[in-house]
Amino acid sequence: MPIQVLPSRLVNQIAAGEVIERPASVVKELLENSLDAGARSIEVDIGQGGRQRIRVRDDGCGIDKDELSLALSRHATSKISSLEDLESIGSLGFRGEALPSIASVSRLRLSACVPSSDAGWSVQGDGSDRQLTPEPAAHPVGATVDVQDLFFNTPARRKFMRTEATEFKHIENVVRRIALSCFPVAIRLQHNQRTVFQLAAAQTREQQERRVADLCGKAFMEQALYIEHAAAGLTLRGWVAMPTFSRSQPDLQYFYVNNRMVRDKLVTHAVRQAYQDVLFHGRHPAYVLFLELDAATVDVNAHPTKYEVRFRDSRLVHDYLFRTLHEALAETRPSAAQPAPQPARPLEALKVSADSGAMPAQSGMQLGVSEQLQRYAALHPPQSSPATEMAADTESFPLGFALAQLHGVFVLAQNTDGLVLVDMHAAHERITYEQLKQAQAGEGIRSQPLLVPLALDVSASEAELAEAQQDWFAGLGFDIDRQGREQVVVRAVPALLHEADMGSLVRDVLADLQEHGSSQRVQESINALFSTMACHGSVRANRRLTIDEMNALLRDMERTERSGQCNHGRPTWVQISLPELDKLFLRGQ
Repeated sequence: MPIQVLPSRLVNQIAAGEVIERPASVVKELLENSLDAGARSIEVDIGQGGRQRIRVRDDGCGIDKDELSLALSRHATSKISSLEDLESIGSLGFRGEALPSIASVSRLRLSACVPSSDAGWSVQGDGSDRQLTPEPAAHPVGATVDVQDLFFNTPARRKFMRTEATEFKHIENVVRRIALSCFPVAIRLQHNQRTVFQLAAAQTREQQERRVADLCGKAFMEQALYIEHAAAGLTLRGWVAMPTFSRSQPDLQYFYVNNRMVRDKLVTHAVRQAYQDVLFHGRHPAYVLFLELDAATVDVNAHPTKYEVRFRDSRLVHDYLFRTLHEALAETRPSAAQPAPQPARPLEALKVSADSGAMPAQSGMQLGVSEQLQRYAALHPPQSSPATEMAADTESFPLGFALAQLHGVFVLAQNTDGLVLVDMHAAHERITYEQLKQAQAGEGIRSQPLLVPLALDVSASEAELAEAQQDWFAGLGFDIDRQGREQVVVRAVPALLHEADMGSLVRDVLADLQEHGSSQRVQESINALFSTMACHGSVRANRRLTIDEMNALLRDMERTERSGQCNHGRPTWVQISLPELDKLFLRGQ
């Protein structure tokens, strides 16, 4: 077959195969266009999971009559005009492929009106090469894209579409992701004329948290920490869930770079490392995070779908994300300003039927626990003693003071909010673990020479990397040198890991360095050893502690980073407030 120029219709359909994977892809592209147009209100109407209809209407700047036909032409855009613009993209869209790609595989109608015009105009596209002529249309300021019969002219693609429920679930996820990135914009989503969610514009922090709760669930917001940190030209803000709120799937992870939703392996790796000390194995963290940086330092032109990005200094971004989140999670120790981990919901009072022969339930008392204790105090003034003096100072200590030990497993303490339950083994395990890490950080990683040097076969690029990073390896306790084009030799290893599989560990570290520019595998291996040592060295169940020993444990918890969770991600303490105790005993009801 001779070389020939492809027809424009075929070219558009080939491009559509990259940009338009399913109905959710159409919704994503249209929503991004609306946001780039400065919309403050967007309506999304879906019919039959997007197979029959997708309509997106906004109140943005609209499109002029003379530009409507051009908007459906390939590589026609108002976002960029030069190479300099491409190297510093500030808009969500810029390729000029979305509308012509959608029009090539559907029956599309584009209607718009600009503020300076008294009337709206519309054009229709169906994938053909016919000349498009704008027609008058009643339309307010803004634009509406009405997409019907998606993939009607590409039967093979239409056959690969899933069920209506599945396709709409993907659409809902896309709208949810975009709604989290544009708080000032009101968004309504309808499916088959039924409103799925309607989000008002969120300007204040309180309104933004309400939107996050609506889209991610109230449980997420109840367990979320808000962070805002800036350094080295990078700014990170948003919400990260406490380790106790982990997921079996990575389905609650939203990350945005300059308000563009992305899926990036470097970002995922950095966040995962920040949670490494506080998550169960196989569990996934939950977060809604926004990274802002100079647009010239990030390349968003990596893929037609624009989900992938490339950072100019990926090592800087990775280390910044890891350290910022790591420090934020490290502050999850008991403090007066921090809400306590939420305990399990108390058991509801049993309802006994009248014919069961049981005694009728006692009616609720009008006084709550705190009020009743005040009444007792008035009747019987307490005698001064060291114990009462300590208890009177509970405001200075978030976990209060110990009262007793339960079954040799739990410590019961009293603070200003009510009752604190502490898992003494889990708490002591975290304290011991952090102390071991601090001791290692102060003394450094000791190195142990190998009696017989270990020769490892690696790739040429990995051998070059090992040679270039000799000083970095030395800081981890390794003595590594290049021995040949595709071979390195290990002469010394970290003393704590002398029994580990050094060959696999070194290869994994080199792979991490190539992929992410950094590696935490050595420290992770050392931490795993510390975790085992802490587990075996902590107080065991059924060991009786004195009140002084229990109070010392509480004070250590208040001083220790991440003491809210043990090394495996389990909570170490819970707070039961006085109102919750009132409910258990039907007081004040």
